[in-house]
Amino acid sequence: MRPSTRVNRTTGSLLLTITGLVILREWTPNALADMILPGLVIVTTLLLALQTSAGRYLFALVALALTVALALANPDWQAVTLKALYTAGFICAFFTALATLRFAAETSASIRRAGRFLAQQPPGRRYLALTVGGQMFALLLNYGAIALLGSLATASANEEPDPEIRRHRTRRMLLAIQRAFTSMLPWSPLSFAIAISVALIPGATWAQAVLPGIVSSVLMAGTGWALDSMFRPTLSGPRPAPKPPQGSWASILPLLLLLAILVSSITLLHYVTDVRVVGMVILIVPLIAMAWIALQSRSAEPELRIARRFARYSFCELPNYRSEILLLMMAGYIGTVGAPLLEPLLTGLGLDLAALPMPLVLVAFVWLIPLAGQIGMNPILAVTLIAPLVPPAAELGISPTALIVAITAGWALSGVTSPFTATTLLVGSFARISARHVGLRWNGGYFLLTATILSVWVVIYASL
Repeated sequence: MRPSTRVNRTTGSLLLTITGLVILREWTPNALADMILPGLVIVTTLLLALQTSAGRYLFALVALALTVALALANPDWQAVTLKALYTAGFICAFFTALATLRFAAETSASIRRAGRFLAQQPPGRRYLALTVGGQMFALLLNYGAIALLGSLATASANEEPDPEIRRHRTRRMLLAIQRAFTSMLPWSPLSFAIAISVALIPGATWAQAVLPGIVSSVLMAGTGWALDSMFRPTLSGPRPAPKPPQGSWASILPLLLLLAILVSSITLLHYVTDVRVVGMVILIVPLIAMAWIALQSRSAEPELRIARRFARYSFCELPNYRSEILLLMMAGYIGTVGAPLLEPLLTGLGLDLAALPMPLVLVAFVWLIPLAGQIGMNPILAVTLIAPLVPPAAELGISPTALIVAITAGWALSGVTSPFTATTLLVGSFARISARHVGLRWNGGYFLLTATILSVWVVIYASL
């Protein structure tokens, strides 16, 4: 049963209120926001759980059960629970802010032109164009980049009459788009990988992590391009002459301009304020989205049009993400509450993480996060559960940034292999195959090679 208009309005209002309170907490010390936010997160979680399927509702029940277990086992359970509620609220606000940019892009003709131009590139440069362009789209649209470029890529491939060529072209284009998105995660200030890991590791900042994160990104994207170039499919017949793409490289200039505004705004404010970069993202991204919508609707009655668009986003589009928001919020909550429960179990088994060699700790992040994804653990859940158990960076003899590089590398690899992540699910739906086939068959070799390369990289960086 679809939620009523009243329920959608209530849901949208709660999500926007949480976002506003999180912005207040990030930008100014605010006792009122600190007091209201936990209760509001609980009410919102209950409302979202009542509107979603049993699979998503189960996460809320697990969160409740872990909270009861924590209260029985840990005398400091109230502080831990409060921290978990703040984490869930932050994740909700971060998702809500990023979704505004995706909403603005849906009605942008220039964005669709740029995506269509990339998807129509000839075979010799199509993978590289989709990899580079896909990263730019992913910065703006998050998972919406896969939805947009995936639809354009499959539409372009379906124009090919030869079924063999069409099958190979679809596979190569979708892999380029998926790997472009995941290779953006280790450095983008708009990615959950950076937002969550920087919040969990004391002393870590985005400014320190961005350059090594770009190296991780280049290694991931470069490996994908190399594999695509080296193992091109062999056709049973002659290759047809490529069709020239519609438009020119100038079609991506609006995308570059928007990215320049976004990144420069975040970078500038990062160096002139004491606000965390994720706090800037939650504020700056909706402002840019509103300005973008204003430019799109400047022809007639812009104030009225903006108001209508804002109402549609708040009370129609945003509530439609209820399942995704609940899953992400509960992943952050469960990981935060579960870590103190897991620590005594590890101690009882005689496992002392502080005694492990530093390279083993870093390489474990690269491999364990994707492996956890195979059993349904969202990267947010895996990271918030594992990261608090790791000794501080100083005890390992490394910088906090080294831990960020390892965590985000594993997070990105989980995005190409886990059959439960949105990336593999979307790619599988476009290719009309299972998400597990995408993760293990299409990306299995890529994962093994890239994970090995990234394992060497994270150890080298930590040792520098």
